[in-house]
Amino acid sequence: MSKRLSSILLMAPGLLWLTALMVVPCLLIFVLIFFERGIYGGIDWSAVTFGNITRAFDPLYLTIFLDSAIIAGVSTLIALLIGYPAAYAIAKAPAGRQTALLFLAMLPFWTNYLIRTYAWIVLLNPAGLINNLLIASGLTAEPLPLLYNVPAVILGLVYSYTPFVILAIYSSLQRLDLSYAEASRDLGAGALATFFRITLPLTASGVAAGAVFVFVLSIGNFVTPDLLGGGKFQMLGNLIYDQFLSARDWPFGATLSALLIAVMMILLFLQAMATAHARGENARGEHARA
Repeated sequence: MSKRLSSILLMAPGLLWLTALMVVPCLLIFVLIFFERGIYGGIDWSAVTFGNITRAFDPLYLTIFLDSAIIAGVSTLIALLIGYPAAYAIAKAPAGRQTALLFLAMLPFWTNYLIRTYAWIVLLNPAGLINNLLIASGLTAEPLPLLYNVPAVILGLVYSYTPFVILAIYSSLQRLDLSYAEASRDLGAGALATFFRITLPLTASGVAAGAVFVFVLSIGNFVTPDLLGGGKFQMLGNLIYDQFLSARDWPFGATLSALLIAVMMILLFLQAMATAHARGENARGEHARA
C-alpha cells in the first residue's frame, strides 16, 4: 500500500465525520436561505425568494446584531485582560506546577454549563450570597440589581469562556523563545517595553485564537442571555433559536445562522493572518540571530 493511500485511509473517518456533521449542515443552511416559510412553519420548497437576505438587514435585526457584537466584544476584551496575566503566570511557574495550575483553570468545565449558569443566578439574585454580604458589611442598605441585565450576561460569558483564552495564550507563551526577552533587557529595555514590543507581538496568534473563541461563542450564545438576562433583551443566538423553534421560520433562521457563520469565517481569516504574522516575526528573529 502506498504512503499516500494509507494517509487517505487514516484521514477518511475524520473527513467523513466532519462532512456529515459540519459540511452538510452548513450547506443545508445556505440552501434554506432562498426559500420561504411554509404556512404552518417549516419550508415551502416551491417558493424561491431573496427576501430573507433583505429582511436580515432590517434595522430591527441589525440592532440586535450590533448589540450582540458589543456584548461579545466587551466579554472578549475582559476575558483577554483576565486570561493573559493568568496564562503568563502559569507559563512562568515552575514546570512541576504548571499542570496543576492548568487543571485548576479548566476545572469549571468539569461541571455542566447549565449548572454553572444557575449558580450565578443563586449568587447574583437580590436574596443571593453577594447581596447578603454587601448588606451585612454595610456597603449597601438594599439589594443591588446584579441579575437580569447586560453586566450579568457579560459576567456569565467571561466566566464561561476565559479558560479558552488561558489555554490559547499559554500555548503561545510555551513556544516563545526566552532569548528574545533576554536580548531586549540586555539592550536596556524595561519590563513593560519588553512585554509590549517583544512578548505581546510574538504571542499575537494565541491572543487572536483566544479572542475568536470567546467572541464567536459569546455572540452565538443563547443560554446565558436567557438565564442571566432574564429574557429582557435578545442576542443573535436567542433570535436564531426563536426563529427555528418558536416562529418556525426556518429559512429566516438559516439566514441569520449564515450571517453568524460569515462573521466566524472573517474572524478565522483574521486569526490566520495574525498567526502568519507571528510566524514571520519568529522567522525573522531566528534569521537575525543566525
